[in-house]
Amino acid sequence: MTGSRVLVTGGAGFIGSNLADRLARDGCEVVILDTLARPGVAKNLEWLEGRHGDRIVRMTEDVRDAAAVRRAAQGVDGVFHMAAQVAVTSSLVDPREDFEVNLLGGLNVLEAARQEKAPVIFASTNKVYGDLSDIPLELTDDGYLPADPALRATGVGESRPLDFHTPYGCSKGGADQYVLDYARSFDLPTCVLRMSCIYGPRQMGTEDQGWVAHFLIRALAGQPITIFGDGLQVRDILNVGDAVEAYVAAWRQIEAVKGRAFNLGGGPANTVSLRRILAYIEEVVGRRVELVFEDWRTGDQRYFVADTRDVRRTLGLPDPLGWRQGVVELARWLSEEGAARARTGVAA
Repeated sequence: MTGSRVLVTGGAGFIGSNLADRLARDGCEVVILDTLARPGVAKNLEWLEGRHGDRIVRMTEDVRDAAAVRRAAQGVDGVFHMAAQVAVTSSLVDPREDFEVNLLGGLNVLEAARQEKAPVIFASTNKVYGDLSDIPLELTDDGYLPADPALRATGVGESRPLDFHTPYGCSKGGADQYVLDYARSFDLPTCVLRMSCIYGPRQMGTEDQGWVAHFLIRALAGQPITIFGDGLQVRDILNVGDAVEAYVAAWRQIEAVKGRAFNLGGGPANTVSLRRILAYIEEVVGRRVELVFEDWRTGDQRYFVADTRDVRRTLGLPDPLGWRQGVVELARWLSEEGAARARTGVAA
């Protein structure tokens, strides 16, 4: 929407920076509220400013600061709330910080948006469904898959009961429900996208979050990769370009999706076990990858695939990029990014 002013919290992060780039290319003025605390995100913000100049408005602030969030939201036509504490492991170490960033920060964003009467699109997570331990699974050559053929064919739908596990699941799930309730209680146009595994350029993944990029970073560097569990856990992965398309579509069609939550992932067509994607990464980088196995982590899902039929039908989304092509493109970007850092002497 050319000429619109939008706020992207966490806009220097992986998904946020890709979203901000798309919005700025579409002619929006993009206010980015970000603490710049996560390694690599300052470089993402510099990249955005270099591409879009004064269409990018930098605010180095924290969503826990209600006054700062109100300032950032002044005059905006939409809010994309991407800022978060993103790791289950970190939430188990410091649940109070996890609560303050994800739940209190989310409330600050909602209150600022309510004052401006601005739509809110919220980045939620599939972790709101818990560990899915009640779903009977079969161990196949492709990993853990549901015994129920219908569930195996479609994935987990939005009718699945919420079941918050770990402090991270509680804080993100609580924020998810607040966002939906603000549509009911205050008639604020809001929409929730419960994401599976998003990957792509500008993702500097770690062992705790962003595993597709993390695997590639380690493989490209010839370093061992730690697998928690047996590596046969199954996920649906979605390229960040397709995720951005969904966020923009939800904003543009907010009256049609007001007060609704959608599962957003790669769907059955982009379903892979960790071992399967590692085997493909070995093909991409041209060498074997050393694997180290550790115990399962708290709240880990052996299977999660999003049923994306509703979100794609409602928002008119195109078919997502195939996972193999996406992995190749991410490997290329990571290689180019590493070479650029080596030439300039910039630390990772």
